[in-house]
Amino acid sequence: MSHASQELVPLNIAVLTVSDTRTEESDTSGRFLVEALTAAGHRLAEKVILKDDKYEIRALISRWIASPQVQVVIITGGTGFTGRDTTPEAVAPLLDVQIDGFGELFRHITYQELGTSTVQSRALGGLANRTAVFCLPGSTGACRTGWNGILAEQLDARHKPCNFVQHLVSL
Repeated sequence: MSHASQELVPLNIAVLTVSDTRTEESDTSGRFLVEALTAAGHRLAEKVILKDDKYEIRALISRWIASPQVQVVIITGGTGFTGRDTTPEAVAPLLDVQIDGFGELFRHITYQELGTSTVQSRALGGLANRTAVFCLPGSTGACRTGWNGILAEQLDARHKPCNFVQHLVSL
């Protein structure tokens, strides 16, 4: 059974950059994601830059998950191993189900680029209240890899044999 549509289903996608130092001017990762999602035919629901604070991240993501106007949340940053990197801990408790294959595939793809350093990636994906949530590392290269290697296809209703769109909207 195919879960693909014959036409693009534009999704409303919110983008969060988690960083203690980035501004709108220096946020190349968030800017890349906005440009990529709009070029693919999706709509930007909102773009925010937040300091790496687990509770502020959780509050914003909770608001987006609760909103019927947001089908996808993409977060860049805060996925490393420093004491300030709390994105996975902020997001994981909000998920109804984790998409284990997202992080696994992201690490598989980045292994080709980074070798064993990819084991330090804590990329994460999941579904909550019919909203897909994806956490990517903060570098623009990682966002490019995550978008081009996984998200562009999985957020496209035309992708066969299956994609995430069926879980986010009624086709």
